[in-house]
This record gives sequence, structure tokens and C-alpha cells, in this order.
Amino acid sequence: MIELGVNVDHVATVRQARRTYEPDPVWAAVEAHLGGADGITVHLREDRRHIQDEDVRRLRELTHIRLNLEMAATDEMVGIARRIKPEMAMLVPEGRHEITTEGGLDIASQEAKLRQAVARLAEAGIVVSVFIDAEVRQVEAAGRIGAAVCEVHTGPYAHAFHSKGRDEESPAVAAELQRIRRAGEAIRSLGMRFNAGHALNYFNVEPVARLPGVRELHIGHAIVSRAVFVGMREAVREMKQLMLQAAR
Repeated sequence: MIELGVNVDHVATVRQARRTYEPDPVWAAVEAHLGGADGITVHLREDRRHIQDEDVRRLRELTHIRLNLEMAATDEMVGIARRIKPEMAMLVPEGRHEITTEGGLDIASQEAKLRQAVARLAEAGIVVSVFIDAEVRQVEAAGRIGAAVCEVHTGPYAHAFHSKGRDEESPAVAAELQRIRRAGEAIRSLGMRFNAGHALNYFNVEPVARLPGVRELHIGHAIVSRAVFVGMREAVREMKQLMLQAAR
């Protein structure tokens, strides 16, 4: 059955705008769990622009569903993950000047470095995921470094969907979906888990949720945005319902 991982980074973004103690990402995680989330995702960035080290510690202590820690493949972050021990660590590219993650990790160009990071995380009992573009060569590289999970970057699909009038049958949208499908097939053929995420929302999620073999979608900004109006629990419930209906 398809699962939903809810990213609560932007609850922390609102908090950090005032450098105060609310809204609390841990409270958001509990509400997301009550709404039907199967996991919680946070990205501990090197510049600590939203999620803070203490947030990760408290989430590890207080949440009762899977914790996925997004992180750069640096010694500092690998050390934090080994100490905190989330159920899953997802290696992502990271730039100080980007607003959000702008593309997948280029595994093929840095296999030796990433293989070492994956090994250190796996040694600590952490399932290792990599965030990649929908390219078979990156899938193959992920297999070579020992990743257990590949999360396919759905941003290009989401942008095509929005720019083409939210028309699932548009050639541009269909082409991006086909790229994700092919990447998913390659991921599964190599024995890895096929996840997907980035820029998914209430309008574009269903075609991705229908793809064969997709195990989990990670969604954050759209859910937090809707939660402003309907609350976190209801926003998660609505997203999960859309995903389950599509997957069926």
C-alpha cells in the first residue's frame, strides 16, 4: 500500500521568521500522524535555516512513526544521523543560496564519497535513501553505492503539470511521468525501494500515486500550506485519501 511521508520543515520556517518557539514542528508531526501520515521528514540543513538540531532530537524522542532525516553527505551530518538514528536517512544535494532543493543528487560523479557515507549510515542500522533525478544512470549508480531506497525527484513533472494547465494528458506532462515510471522500473529491478517526491500537491499527486510500484510519497509545502486554512490533521487526511484512491 502506498504511504505518505509528511515534511514539516516549513512549520519551522514560520517559527524561525520570529526566532521564537512556535509553531512547533513536533506538534505538527503529531497532528500529521493523527491525520494518517506514515512517516515524518525533516531536512537538517547545514545553515539551519528552518529545522534545528533540537527539533531532530525531540522528533526522534517523541514521534511514534518513521523518521526520515534529509541531509547532505557531510561528515557532520553523517555523525548526527548515527547519533540520532532515524529510521531512514536521505542524502540530498544542498546549496546555501537555493530556496529549496533544486535537483537530484549526482551520484554518478561522486560514487566513492557517497559509498562511504552510505556504509557509515548502514553500519548504524539506518536505511539509506538517495534523492535523484529520473535518470537510469543515477539509479544504477545508487545501486552501486549500496542505497536501499531511491526517491525520484518529481519537480520537473510538477512544473510541467502547472505550466500546461494542469492537464495530465499534455504531452509534456506525459513525458515527465514516463521518465519517472522508467526510473521506478529500474529502481525496482535493482532491488531498491521506489519513492518519489518534490513539489507534489493536491492537484498533481494522483498520476504519480498511480505509478506501478511506488512505495512512498514525501510531501511538505503543499500540506503545510493547506494546514494554514484547515489544520494539519485535515490537510494530511485529504492528501492521504487522494493517494489511496489513485493507487487503487
